[in-house]
Formats: sequence, structure tokens, C-alpha cells
Amino acid sequence: MDSFSSSFNSFVIRFRDSANSFLSQFEPLALLIAPFLTLLVARVLQSLLSVILEKGLKATIIGFFMSSVKLVPGVKSYIDAEKQKVVDKLQSGSKSKREHWRTELPTTGLGAGVIEKMKDEKSKDVDWKGKCSGTVYIGGSESEGHFSLINDACSMFAHTNPLHMDVFQSVAKFEAEVVAMTADLLGSREKASGGQVCGNMTSGGTESILLAVKTSRDYMKMKKGITRPEMIIAESGHSAYDKAAQYFNIKLRRVPVNKDFQADVKAIRKQINRNTILIVGSAPGFPHGIIDPIEELGKLAYSYGICFHVDLCLGGFVLPFARKLGYPIPPFDFTVKGVTSISVDVHKYGLAPKGTSVVLYRNHDIRKNQFVAVTEWTGGLYVSPTIAGSRPGGLIAGAWAAMMSLGQEGYLENTRKIMEVSKMIEQGIKEIPELFIIGKPAMTIVAFGSSVLDIFEVNDILSSKGWHLNALQRPDSIHICVTLQHVPIVDTFLQDLREAVRTVKANPGPISGGLAPIYGAAGRMPDRGMVQELLVSLMDGTC
Repeated sequence: MDSFSSSFNSFVIRFRDSANSFLSQFEPLALLIAPFLTLLVARVLQSLLSVILEKGLKATIIGFFMSSVKLVPGVKSYIDAEKQKVVDKLQSGSKSKREHWRTELPTTGLGAGVIEKMKDEKSKDVDWKGKCSGTVYIGGSESEGHFSLINDACSMFAHTNPLHMDVFQSVAKFEAEVVAMTADLLGSREKASGGQVCGNMTSGGTESILLAVKTSRDYMKMKKGITRPEMIIAESGHSAYDKAAQYFNIKLRRVPVNKDFQADVKAIRKQINRNTILIVGSAPGFPHGIIDPIEELGKLAYSYGICFHVDLCLGGFVLPFARKLGYPIPPFDFTVKGVTSISVDVHKYGLAPKGTSVVLYRNHDIRKNQFVAVTEWTGGLYVSPTIAGSRPGGLIAGAWAAMMSLGQEGYLENTRKIMEVSKMIEQGIKEIPELFIIGKPAMTIVAFGSSVLDIFEVNDILSSKGWHLNALQRPDSIHICVTLQHVPIVDTFLQDLREAVRTVKANPGPISGGLAPIYGAAGRMPDRGMVQELLVSLMDGTC
């Protein structure tokens, strides 16, 4: 032992002498600064690598180049001026309208006369009947039928708030039954679901998605100890997941879709790591109306022990009935092993008033992570199930009224109508040689593009005829989300579409006031940061 100690001490002395001899050739100040510079360089390289991993090498280089260019005197002000021109064009005169908007309370209230004032303002709205993609899902006139029914229900309970469930017990009952009836449509009573499906009503699809993501984050932190959470979605996944990632400090990984425009299971598998908390599938996706391979994604999630959310915001009140009608609908609900949560909008094809959605979980152990409980507030003990504290009981009542009034037979008949119209539109587009359908639409969204025409110019012509469709990117395309409003005028839409194609083919180029050049340029612009800045400026000047 003494021999070993002596040898080790001798080695340390020789190493010290050698190190001192080597370092003696440097200035003491340099030796003092060198470790700090090394740490600084390492930190910069780590940050750069992190940005590259998050945004990709190409986007990082472009972003660095554009940031450098903006440092040149005059360049930034020029870019800002050009960006403002685009914003002003997109706002299409809305600024001039805002100049006449009220900015203070009237000295003397209008009393009951305010209703006439509201009717006057409402009369200036765009004529949306049958002309909008999605937007209004209830058929018929807004002054009769189902419209009138849910308006009466909302009015009857307009003063209620489920926060005070001990007072408004009827609304608490309505919410529980809306959740249970929705869950029943999605396999809650099937053995494969586990028999514990539960959930809550929310203000819309975005809140349902936000809650599902937040719940998954906290559940996986409890279950696996994950503190730097990541989630993986396809490019076709809704933008609400980007919002959730920003709100809840979750790294979002987007992967390309496959050749059929579905979530690519192999690509998602490659992105899974020890920090992954959640993967997402859509049934169907908003852009193209295509159902992701839910069963395969469920197996993937289950094998890794992570959460799997199915976005049924559009399909929740169509797919169960389309299946009953004989359409080839693949599995999509809680009967699929691995599905941990589902979001369903009642205010779309459920024909409920706007502001009603449902978020569902496979069991109570998962859902408990959605709630916020506060024990140390001087205002008393507090617990809340959703993002909002106070919630409009009138909307919950309206959703309950919609579901109870229609029943399974009503939803089945509505699904029959919109599915038939969707297939008519799909076939009509296929018969226009200049257009092509994107993928294989499974439901009521039909997306289409063109290899020979500027599809955004076609959209501008349709807009001039009063249609309001959705412009898409990657690839450039537009879609129509079919509702009951389109049932009586499907032939008109196809005729207008054929005429629009003929017009653009005969006279290619943007029309006066059209947005095709802007949409096209935005899609091709390599600096996505600039596009993001443009969108923020547009929103800032709009709301």
C-alpha cells in the first residue's frame, strides 16, 4: 500500500511540474479568461445545435441570413414597409371600418332599442347561407327549425354558470349527459374501452386539445418523471397543438405525411425518445379530410407507454353514423388499444351552439391531471375542471337540447345527406380535368388542387361569386367542408367551380383585389419567420 501511495504522489508531482512548465509560457490573464471563453463557445454551440434540431439546418441558415441582412441600414425599414403593404391588403379595408367603431359607453343607454341596433349591424354581415366551408353546420334558416330550438335553449339558461353546480343542478346534469352520450358514440360501453371513459365539456376544439395535451404532460410526468416533454404530430395536425406547445412549454416535433397524406407511422416512431409524452392522430385531419392510421398509432403509443390523442373534433359526430350507413370507416375511437384521449366538437356536426366541445379520457387516473386544485387561497378551497372558471350554462343547455332533439336517427339522416353531397362534390371535381383531389377523403372535407392552374386564382374567382373556401399549403390547394347548408346548392357550387376554372384557364393572372399573389408568395417564401411576423402583424391590426 505504501509503495502504491508513494508512486501515486510521485506521479502527481511530475504531472504538476509538467503542467506548470507548459502553462508558464502563457499570460496569467489569458489563463484566467480561457475557461470562461471555452464555456461561452460551448454554450453558443449548444444553443446553435438546439436550434438546428428544432427548426432544421435549412431554416436555421435562412433565419440567420435574414437576421444578418436586416442589420444593413435601411433594409429592415424597407422589409417592414413591404410587410405592412401585405397586411393592409389582407385586411381589405377593415381599418377604415374600425374608425367608426365605438370606443366608449354611450352617455344614455339605448334600452330595448339596442336590439334594433344589433339587427342593423347584423344585416351588414356577409351572406353566409350555403356559401361557407364549414362555419355554419346547421341547415335551414336561422330563424326557424333547429336554429330556433337551440336559441330558445340557450336563452332559457343564459344566466346559469356550472361553476355553481349546487345552484344550477340542471346544467350540471346536462353537461354530464352530453359527455356520457358523446362517449357512448366513441366506444365507451365496449369492453375494449376499459369501461371508465370520462370527460368534460369545453369552449371548443382548441380548448379540448389544450386540456388533452396539458393532461398528457402532467400524467407522463407523474408516471415516468418526464420534465422536458415533447410531442409528435403529423404536418396535417391542427395548429392548436402548436398553441398547446407554446402555452405548456412542450417541444413539438412535426413529421411529414406519407404519400396518402396520412400521418407517417414510421416517421413518428423515429422521433420518439425518452422525453416523448404524446403522439397525435386525426380522424379526419382538417386540411384534407383524411383519417390517420389510428390503429397503428395506437399500437405504437402502447408499445412505448406514452399517451395517444385522437383528434375527432370534425369526425366525432359523423364517423360513428357513417359506419352505420356502410361507409368503410377504419377504427378511430376508444376501442383502439393505446388511445388515451379524444377531442370532439359538439358545435360542428353535433349541431350545438358555437362554443361547445368535449374532451374525453380513457380513465379517471388520466383525467385527474386535467384539474387544478388550490388549497392555500384565502378565498377558500378551489378546484376547476377546465381552463375557464365561470362557463356559460346556456351553451351547455344548447348542446344538450341539440343532441336530445336529434337523437341517433336525426344524426344518421344528417350524416347520410352530407356524405352523399360530399361524394357528389368529389366526383364533380374529378370530372374537371384541370383539377385533382388530394388523397382519398374519408368524410365531408374535399381538398383539391391543380397542376396547370393557380388554384388560388380559382379561389379568388369563387370568392367573387360569394363562396368562402379554405386556402391550404403544401401542396397549394383549397378545400370545402360540407355541411347541411350545402345540401340544397351542391349543383350551384360545382357549376361555379367549373366556371372559375374556365375563367382562370382563359385569362390566367390575379384578379383585382384577389389574394392569390399573397397566398402563393407566402407559401413559397423560404423565411418562415417572416411569414410568422406577417401573420402576427395582421392579427394585431385586426383584433
